[in-house]
Amino acid sequence: MKKVISLVLSVMMMLTMFAGCKASGTAETVAPTAAPTSAATAETAADTTPAAQEFNVAIVQQLDHASLDEIHTAIVAQLQKLAEGKGVKVNIQEFNGQNDATVLNQIGAQVVGDGVDLIIPIATLAAQCMVTAADGTDIPIVYAAISDPEAAGLTGLDNVTGTSDALNTAFILDMMLAANPDIKTVGLLYSNSEANSATPIAEAKAYLQEKQIDFVEKTGNTSGEIVEAAASMVGRVDAVFTPTDNVVMAAEVTVAETLNEAGIPHYTGADSFVAAGAFATCGINYTELGIYTADMAMDILLGGAVPEFHVMDGGIITVNTETAAILGIDYSVFASMANTVVEVKTGE
Repeated sequence: MKKVISLVLSVMMMLTMFAGCKASGTAETVAPTAAPTSAATAETAADTTPAAQEFNVAIVQQLDHASLDEIHTAIVAQLQKLAEGKGVKVNIQEFNGQNDATVLNQIGAQVVGDGVDLIIPIATLAAQCMVTAADGTDIPIVYAAISDPEAAGLTGLDNVTGTSDALNTAFILDMMLAANPDIKTVGLLYSNSEANSATPIAEAKAYLQEKQIDFVEKTGNTSGEIVEAAASMVGRVDAVFTPTDNVVMAAEVTVAETLNEAGIPHYTGADSFVAAGAFATCGINYTELGIYTADMAMDILLGGAVPEFHVMDGGIITVNTETAAILGIDYSVFASMANTVVEVKTGE
């Protein structure tokens, strides 16, 4: 009987120990399940943090040449800098119209169809094509380097603004006469397809007529025609003036070689001509123009009003020292005409 009682007691003790072990295991497995719940809550909170504003901007350059390339580079760099500083994201699409209105119109249709937030056309024809493409939309256009926005039909339009590199034609002709007071005949070389050239050429004619100086007018609409026009002036003119003309700029290396060999100084509307071999100019800093254009664009993207176009300050004389040596011109007279005289060499 005692053996039976002992056996029963032993079984009961074993059952009690087993039950105690099972309860302890359950407690340990509950605690870890709380951690994933806490992590999920934190992840959900992170997902509700507002995303940075994001903008899509199209930069449309009319054609390749030094001044426009300089502007383009400055715009991209400044937009990236501003985006980082303001905590926004700017996606930049870059296009080149190769100075072809058909190509530019196709680009305009594409970027408008893509629904970009803002378009930055560089140079007059690009701006005109982008304005046409964006007509009837609310896409802002901030153009760069339009010498005469009014003549180009880019004023008085909703959501259209930008920067102007308007030329001081009289000052450049003053430089011409300061370097050579005995000039009798001046060549006017430009493209009649460039709206940029219309006003400064008219100003040049009026200036020369007032000074009783003759002029020879030659034009072209392609690089080949411009080179031929320049060659036709040899032996007929004492100096040549070209405004900020993109068609001439595209041919300037050859034009400069032709005129320099003939001993004819070429005065132009932008320092890119001078870097390509022309003699001298008085104009603006195109990197500063690009920066200012990007500043305007970012202000508009962030909700600012569309302002009037801005005319950049000029007054920087640039001289090609190699060309001056070839022509035998003492350009020290320019030092008294401007606060800054920049000396460059061909290709710089």
